[in-house]
Amino acid sequence: MNRKKIILIVIIAALISAFFLLDLGSYLNLEYVKSQQDSLQSWVVNNRLSAIAAFMLIYIVVTALSLPGAVVMTLMGGAVFGLVTGLFLVSFASAIGATLAFLISRYLLREPLTNKFSKYIEPINRGIEKDGISYLFTLRLVPLFPFFVINAVMGMTRMKAGTFYWVSQLGMLPGTAVFVNAGTQLAAIEKPGDILSPSLILSFCLLGIFPWIAKSVVDAVKRRRVYKGFTRPKTFSTNIVVIGAGAGGLVTSYIAAATKAKVTLIERHKMGGDCLNTGCVPSKALIRTTHFLADIRDAEGLGIRKAEVEYEFSEVMDRVQRVIKTIEPHDSIARYESLGVDCVTGDAHIRSPWEVEVNGKIITTRNIVIATGARPTLPEIPGIELVDPLTSDTIWGLRQRPERLLVLGAGAIGCELGQCFARLGSDVSILFRGNQVLTREDQDAAALVEERLKQDGIRICSGHTPLRFQTTPTGFELVCRYNDQEKRIGFDKLLVATGRTANVSGFGLEELGITAKPGGTIQVDAYLRTRIPNILACGDVIGPYQFTHAAAHQAWYASVNALFGQFRKFKVDYSFIPFTTYTSPEVARIGLNEKQAIDKGIAYEAVRYNLDELDRAITDEAAFGFVKVLLKPGSDKIIGVTLVGEHAAEMLPEFALAMKNKLGLNKILGTLHAYPTLNEANRFVAGEWKKKHAPQKILGWLEKFHRWKRG
Repeated sequence: MNRKKIILIVIIAALISAFFLLDLGSYLNLEYVKSQQDSLQSWVVNNRLSAIAAFMLIYIVVTALSLPGAVVMTLMGGAVFGLVTGLFLVSFASAIGATLAFLISRYLLREPLTNKFSKYIEPINRGIEKDGISYLFTLRLVPLFPFFVINAVMGMTRMKAGTFYWVSQLGMLPGTAVFVNAGTQLAAIEKPGDILSPSLILSFCLLGIFPWIAKSVVDAVKRRRVYKGFTRPKTFSTNIVVIGAGAGGLVTSYIAAATKAKVTLIERHKMGGDCLNTGCVPSKALIRTTHFLADIRDAEGLGIRKAEVEYEFSEVMDRVQRVIKTIEPHDSIARYESLGVDCVTGDAHIRSPWEVEVNGKIITTRNIVIATGARPTLPEIPGIELVDPLTSDTIWGLRQRPERLLVLGAGAIGCELGQCFARLGSDVSILFRGNQVLTREDQDAAALVEERLKQDGIRICSGHTPLRFQTTPTGFELVCRYNDQEKRIGFDKLLVATGRTANVSGFGLEELGITAKPGGTIQVDAYLRTRIPNILACGDVIGPYQFTHAAAHQAWYASVNALFGQFRKFKVDYSFIPFTTYTSPEVARIGLNEKQAIDKGIAYEAVRYNLDELDRAITDEAAFGFVKVLLKPGSDKIIGVTLVGEHAAEMLPEFALAMKNKLGLNKILGTLHAYPTLNEANRFVAGEWKKKHAPQKILGWLEKFHRWKRG
């Protein structure tokens, strides 16, 4: 605890002690005020400004320190100042005092209690962020809740002090008015209970829940407005219609069928979506082949004098398709129909909140889940149509290796596929506007990947702005701006990897008033509902993370909220989403990286272990990369992890499990890992943290003890 906090605690303790030791409370009881009412009123008449200042100061101090007497002082305000002036003074003094108590609680209690009881306080904070004003307003209206408790508890939340002040003043006003008005009739009051009769308390309680009743009414009116113009069917042919059979749609259908709901899954093209057909599966199959080629190239490092390999590019690409065909049954119509899902191939069109048309047939449904995914984005660069650009969707149709491949974009797709084609023998250039590859990663992680890309023969063209494409006698070229000069880059094939655009049009959303937000994705609430509550969405079509595992994660919420939301709804939890890039070396992370922590102003301590010290990495000729863990300062609580190295994605789940279950580095350090494995690095980084935080004073005493034992 710092010196300022200690001083504040001493001051508060001294003031509270003086209050009780000097028996100042005897001046703040009802009998004393009644006995002195005439003299107090006389003094106020003769010293009005001094009386107002003294009254407000005492009231603020009493409230700020949570001392007994605020109720009596409120009555005194009415008795000696009258209704209007008394109400004005008490209203401001009570709100100011409450805010000071709020700030004292925040300054002294929030940090230690949040550290100790974060599991309980974090849900409160999330509720405060969403409905904090309503909560506080209700509590202020209802006198059943002690106000000093409200001040202290709210101080430990993330509510802004200004918001706390004005809501408190407004919320306490009705009760303040009742007490101040009662103070004008002080002679008739024997005890505070004479004011707060059971009927009055009940009235305040009803007043307190009024905002929630009003909110329910407003929500009901909004629902009626949303559904206006549509006729709800009397019966439904299915419980849920899912549009799109990618990761999000498949998992939504699986969960719905597992809970015995009747499910209709509509897919216009191929089951499995992008992940199976054009994304994760084919790219990882190609990465496996090209990783082998890199091992052959670097065989001398394994003690092999010479290693050669022969391959045909077309056969490599045929293997990719074979892998897809092998996995295809996992996502097939036959499998999902065996699970109880009614699979339909065709173009879906949403006709109303309860009707979906496909192949000329109308399906009536209680709920609709949109899981239509995304497609590669083609940038608007003059002449791009001349070069017949490839994307991550179309590159799998190649059967002839491009001699010169230009990749636009240095994100995960651009770096992964660019490295693959370089290892297959293409002359690859990766061009982008920024100053580092993998712009979302920390600079040290991106630098390692960039170094390896260059070792694979890739030209990294950072800081280049595309201007136009044009043909040449030998193929194509991109004219771009670099360092304020025009530069030309020749190529035979262009791979565009500049992002993906959500599929939000062409199936009826526009007619329902469901439009895309500025980023191009569908707007949904925390429960994945669109503006029409029984139409939900998940996966790439909503973001914010366009990963297969993120879509599957969202799908659980979409399915459960659609089918059981009238009983209980679940907000999507994005706390522990893993990010992986399958370059060589791989980059894997979870939680915050340093770039995000700095951008958000979050304090952290970083601890790092380099893989060139790890025995298994050395034996595998993979002694490059690192494990970096971000921790809450002063504790072993993990707030983020970044791993760079071979098989980094396989090392990440241990940290994901630890973060999800609030296990710190001490627990990882105490977990036995097999030797020699790459996962030992996770334990060693915990050891690095432990060494930094070794209790030097105790170690000093131990050294003296052992010296004494030696004689």
